[in-house]
Amino acid sequence: MKKLVALAVTVLLSGCGAAYISSKVSDDPGKVTIVPLTAATVSSANQSSYSPRTLPSVFFANAGGPAGGRGIGATPPASLDQEVRPTRLTLNAPPQVAVQAYTIGIGDVLLLATRGNASTVEELSGLLAAQNRRQGYTVQDDGAIAIPEVGRVPVAGRTLEEAEAALFQRLVENQIDPSFSVEIAEFNSKRIAIGGAVAQPTVVPITLTTLTLDEALSAAGGISTTDLDYASIRIYRAGTLYQIPVQEYLKRPQLQKLRLTADDSVFVDTEYELSRAQAYFAEQIQLAEYKQRARENALAELTAEVDLRRAALNEARANFRDRVEFDGVDRDYVYLTGEVTKPSRFPLPFGRQASLADALYSEGGFDNQTGNPAQIYVLRGATDGAGAETVTALHLNARNAANLVLATRLEMRPNDIVFVAEQPITRWNRVVQQIVPSLLTSGAGLASQ
Repeated sequence: MKKLVALAVTVLLSGCGAAYISSKVSDDPGKVTIVPLTAATVSSANQSSYSPRTLPSVFFANAGGPAGGRGIGATPPASLDQEVRPTRLTLNAPPQVAVQAYTIGIGDVLLLATRGNASTVEELSGLLAAQNRRQGYTVQDDGAIAIPEVGRVPVAGRTLEEAEAALFQRLVENQIDPSFSVEIAEFNSKRIAIGGAVAQPTVVPITLTTLTLDEALSAAGGISTTDLDYASIRIYRAGTLYQIPVQEYLKRPQLQKLRLTADDSVFVDTEYELSRAQAYFAEQIQLAEYKQRARENALAELTAEVDLRRAALNEARANFRDRVEFDGVDRDYVYLTGEVTKPSRFPLPFGRQASLADALYSEGGFDNQTGNPAQIYVLRGATDGAGAETVTALHLNARNAANLVLATRLEMRPNDIVFVAEQPITRWNRVVQQIVPSLLTSGAGLASQ
C-alpha cells in the first residue's frame, strides 16, 4: 500500500511539473537576440526613428488677442498745442541804426513837376504834357526811369537830391529847359512787415521820415494780446532774430523809438496764452473721456469675443478627450506583461518621448515579491533584410538599483513589450500550489481503496 502511494506522488509531481509553464526570454539565434542594457546600447536603441503623435491644434491655440476686435480706433488729433509757461523772457534788442537819407529804390514812383507858364513846352515833348504839368514815373527793375526824348535815367540807390542832379544833367545834355522839381509820389521799395498778435497785420512803407517801432505797431493797430507778461516783440533783421519783451518795451522809451530799417520783419508773439491754455486742457479732458469710453467698449467687445473663442476651444478639447476615453483616436501603445503590478497597455504620450521608466511605473511598476528585478526585458520586433521577423530583447538587470537610471533613458517605441520574469522561488511556489490540491485528492482516492 505504501509503495502505491509513493508511486502516485511521484507520478503527480512529474505530471504537475510538466503542466506548469512560466514565460521566459531565451536567446534564439536568428529570431531572438538578447542585448544587455548599457549606456551604449541605450543610445543605439534610441537611434530608431519615431515621431510621437501630436495633439490637435486646438490644444496649442489660446483665446486671447484681438482677432477681430475693433479696438479703440484712431482718436481725433488735438487741434491745440500745449501752452508751455515760460520761466523768463530775455531781452535781445537790435542795435540802433543811424539816421540816413532816403535812397530811391525799385518800385518807387517819382513825380516830375514844371512851371505852369513854361514857354518851352513843345521842347519838353514827352517829358511834360501840355494839359498835365505833373507826370509820374515808376523806377523799373533796372533802377532807371524812362523819359521820352531823354531816355533812361538811373535813379535807384540815389538820394532825392542826387536824382535831381542826374535828371538836370540829362535835360541839359538834350537841350531841354531844366526847370523842374522831383518828388516821390509812392514809396514802394522799402517796407516793414508787421504780424502776429496785432490788431491788423500790415506792411508799412519806409518814407522820407524815419520809421520807429512804436509807429509801426500803431500802423498795425497796436498789440492785441491780454497776456502781456508772456508777450514779446520779435524783429528779424539780416538773418538775426531779436526779441524785446512787451513789458520791457512799455517801460523803456528808447525801445519804443527804436528805428527800423528796410526789410525788417516785426512779429508780436506770446509765449503763453491763458485762453489757449484753458482751451487746450478742456480739449485734452474731452479726448481722455473719449478714449476711456472707447477703451471700455473695446474691452467689453474683446472680452465677449475671447469668451466665445475660449468656449469653442474648450468644447473641441473636451470632444477630443472623449474620443481618447472611448478609444476613438489612433494611439501608439507599449504593452506590460509578466510580473508587473497590473498587466496593461501604456499609451505613448502626445508630442514627446516616453522612457522605459515611464511605461514601467505608470501602472505601479513590478511586483517586488514575485518579479525578478534581474530579468526585466523590452521586447522590440523588427524585420530583417530577408523579411523574417526578429526580436531584440533589451535586458535590464535591476538587481543593482543603479541600473534603473538606464530605464529613464531608454525611449519606448510603438508595440514594445515590457516583460518582467518571475523569481525562481515564485516558480517553485506556484508549482507547489498546483501540486498540493492534486496530491491531496489523489491520496484520498488511494486511501479509500
